[in-house]
Amino acid sequence: MQNILFFGDSLTAGYGLGNAATQSFPALIGDKINALGLHYQIINAGLSGDTTIGGLSRLDYWLNKPVDVFVLELGINDLRKGTPAGSIAQNLQQIINRVKARYPQARLVLLGMEVPAFLGGHTALAFNGIYRKLAMDNQMAFVPFLLAGVAGVKHLNLWDRLHPSAEGYKVVAETVWPVIWEVL
Repeated sequence: MQNILFFGDSLTAGYGLGNAATQSFPALIGDKINALGLHYQIINAGLSGDTTIGGLSRLDYWLNKPVDVFVLELGINDLRKGTPAGSIAQNLQQIINRVKARYPQARLVLLGMEVPAFLGGHTALAFNGIYRKLAMDNQMAFVPFLLAGVAGVKHLNLWDRLHPSAEGYKVVAETVWPVIWEVL
């Protein structure tokens, strides 16, 4: 059995769901994998509120188990806390470097985030460019915008309008699945 490690923040953890173990997008991806009879264990290492620097500090714990596929989703909380885009990119690159050093054969997937330009102008543009560049530089499979089709859609989000509802996570899983399937 191979391991797929989903490493991220509340969006990976399934914040606010009735049962994140079955309703988060990593769990839904696991359902798809199981339905196909593939032998992969899903490990959800999402931590609500996590930042890229937080991810760096807890990464070694999660790398103690073999990793065959590493799915990275971090950075939006950094932006919310005012971390410069350059620092976010540098931290994400350090995470990627550590995974590559520990598991050189692991397949890597990057889940990108985007913010509308009207929310931050230059800051938003700098942030939005981080993920595509990292994916290209590291030859990672890439989902440009994790929340495509969900962000801003009221009935697909929780009351906070930041986190997907269970229905929203179904859309997220459909966005992520083709990239995961290609990697597998």
